[in-house]
This record gives sequence, structure tokens and C-alpha cells, in this order.
Amino acid sequence: MLAFAPFEQFWLAPLVWFGLLLQLRHVDTVRQAALHGFAFGLGFFLCGVSWVYVSLSVFGGMPWWLAGLAAFLFCAVMALFPLLASAAFKRWQPAAAWRQALFFAALIAACDWLRSWIFTGFPWLIVGYSQTPPSPLAGFAPLVGVHGLSLLTALCAGLLLCRWRGVLLIAAIAAAGLGLSRVEWTAPDGPPISVALIQGNIPQDMKFRPEALARTLNFYRQQVAAHPAQLMVLPETAIPVFFDQLPPEYVESLQTAAARHGGDLVFGTLTRADEGYWNSAVSLGVSPSQTYSKTHLVPFGEVIPPGFSWFVKLAAIPLSSFARGPENQAPLMVAGRRVAVNICYEDAFGEEIIKALPAAGILANLSNTAWFGRSLAQPQHLQISRMRALETGRPMLRATNTGMTAVITPDGRIAAQLPPFTEGVLKAEVTAYQGQTPYARFGNGLALFFIALALAGGLLRRSKS
Repeated sequence: MLAFAPFEQFWLAPLVWFGLLLQLRHVDTVRQAALHGFAFGLGFFLCGVSWVYVSLSVFGGMPWWLAGLAAFLFCAVMALFPLLASAAFKRWQPAAAWRQALFFAALIAACDWLRSWIFTGFPWLIVGYSQTPPSPLAGFAPLVGVHGLSLLTALCAGLLLCRWRGVLLIAAIAAAGLGLSRVEWTAPDGPPISVALIQGNIPQDMKFRPEALARTLNFYRQQVAAHPAQLMVLPETAIPVFFDQLPPEYVESLQTAAARHGGDLVFGTLTRADEGYWNSAVSLGVSPSQTYSKTHLVPFGEVIPPGFSWFVKLAAIPLSSFARGPENQAPLMVAGRRVAVNICYEDAFGEEIIKALPAAGILANLSNTAWFGRSLAQPQHLQISRMRALETGRPMLRATNTGMTAVITPDGRIAAQLPPFTEGVLKAEVTAYQGQTPYARFGNGLALFFIALALAGGLLRRSKS
């Protein structure tokens, strides 16, 4: 886990997966390899997504033993993916060390990709996320995305089998990454605009209580009035009621405050749909009011899988049955720029983010990760947003309730950030960008092509022998 945020010791990732590869090479059977892969994956996810327990027990009100069991079972299901990769490696293990390196890397990356979309996807802790800057491999992100980085990271692990030749190849890959990091795939589009990202730090156990609503509304109204900018952004469900239930005078006060200085305000709230309700972002200000509604919903948190209504009741999760927003929503035209809004963990899905490109010049993520407390979820989510900025060559604005509120540059670095679990306003100037990276043009296609090549390189000679 030290390879990922908040520790970000990127160089450890190849060493950790090299350790798994060594174990797989020395076991005798596919069954033993599967058990090693499962044990590796279980430990990995129990350490990395322990915040699932925090969400269910501390904030969801679920009994500690049931929350612990649910979190353990969830991690066990996630561990099936490294199990699958490990079993496949042993079943078709090549003889030559360099072919083993290719085959192992392809399997790790392929199973991470599979995990990112099956059953709506859980792409948290994809191996490639460990390689955000300052990793030299980060330079490959605009070409092949996070799954391509998974392939390269696991390949560096496998190349350690080849001793000094492998080390030379790793050095060449790192040098190529450093060279690519100097390529400007996108270019500034117009002068910078002023932005203000407001972090409310509203406690999760108070967020949806009726008695706390007045304080929440007043807080955000005061902050919007006190911190004018061309673009002001509030977190996900900052206004925790249906937009049409807000008093007209309150909406008018937000509109007036935003427009007074020629600006626009984007805030998270709830809107009504024919089939229920949406988790939305609404804009007010000098530009016409617009809405974006979340399309990729969180299982159990925002949509109830068939047969699991009992689980949601035990967890006491409010508003856990959202409707999916419309497909192919246009970026919001605010502050004279096209802004691609995504809500909460939608930014974990790179191919969904690029649907708004090349039209959008700025990305904006509205999140409320207060559900996960003071856990690894906060810095991990920030690292995911940094990868999206890298892949697209666009700045990313993150407005969150409890953290991590930040401005991320197109090269995936943090330009400014608020301390987590504090009230605050992050003010900065941000430039929109135009153009397309190869990843924005082809999505995961290039990564999958190279994964397929690596699989073929590892297996073809074996199949002929």
C-alpha cells in the first residue's frame, strides 16, 4: 500500500508485484498459485479499502460485526481478480524469463481492466494509479491511460527476472517516460479564469438532518457571497435537498451573489427524474442555468442491486436509490468555458470522462467522501483525479465536502490544496486547455492492444513447442 497515496512510494510497486511473481514461479500447481494470488489480493484490499468498514459501521450505523463481515467479503471478492491472474500464469507459464515477464504483466493489467467494469466496476487501487508524478512512468499516461501504466508497472516487476538486462530495460522504459512527460499534448485555450472551490466540512452524520439544513444553506450562501470568482464550485450534495424544494428567495440569493461579479456557481444537489431522482450539479449565475446528473452510480450507496434492499436498510444509507442521469450530457458552459462535471467516483472511469472531450477545456469533480472518515479513501481519490488530468491533458478542479479539495494541473500535479477536514475556500486561477491526448482519442484501446501483444508474446512460442 505504500506505493499508493498518501505515501506515493511509486518505486515500491514493481518490487511488490515482483514478490508475487517469485511466489508463483516456485509453486507446483495451479491450485497453489490461485491460493497465493487470493492471499495476496485479500491482504492488498483489506489494507487498501478498509474504509468500506468505516463507511458501513461508523457512518452507516451497521453493527460492527456485520460491517466487518461485509467489508471482509467485499475484499474477498476483489481478491478473486489477482487469484485469476495467478492461476492463469501458472496454468500457461512460459519457460523463458522474459516471456514470463510479458505474460505476468499482461495478466495483471488485464484483470485490473476487468475489475474496472464488471458488475459496474470497482477500479480503486488499479496498479497504474501508483505511478502518478513524480514517477517517470507517468509520462505514458496521456498515451495509454491507467491500464497501460498497470501493464508497464507489472512489466518492470517481471523484468527483474532478467537480471542486469532487465534492469537496463527498466531504465529505458523510465527514460522514455521522462521524455514523454515533456511532450505537450494539449495547449492553453484563452486566458485563465478565477475559481473558488468551497469545502464545507459538514459532518456526515449531520448532513441530511433537517435541523442542520438551515445552517448548511446559510454557510454556503455566505461563502459564495464572500468569495466571488468567475467560477465557484461547491461539493456533491452541498445543498442536501431537492433543488425544487429550495425557497425561491434562497436560489435568487445564490444567483445574485454569483452574477454580481460576472461569475457562475456550480453546486451539488438533488433533482427530480421521471423514474425517481438524480444526484446532480446545477449552475447559477450570468450563464443560463444548466444541470449535469450523475450517470455512473455506486452500488449499494446510490443504487440497490436486486435482492439487497435489506442490506441498505441495515446500513441506514439515505437516498440510496438514485436514477441514472442521461447519457452523453454536454459539458456545462460556465465562466465562458466548457466544464466537464463528474460527481464523486465517476472520475475513476477514464473512458467515461473522455466522452466530454475535446469540447470541454476543464474537468470538475464534486465529491462528498465524508462517508469514509479519516481514512485512505481521501488521498486515494485525489490520486485518481490526478490520473484523469494526466490522461486528458486538462486541469481538474476538485470541490469536496471534507477533502481533498484541490486544483490539479494537466500534468497531474497538485497546484493548490486545502487541508482536509477543515472549512475553507481554495482560490486559484485556472486555464482551460484544448486538443486531445492519444488516450482521449482512443480510450483504453491502446492499452488493451498492448496487453494483447504482451499476452501473445508470452504464449506464442509456448503454444508452438
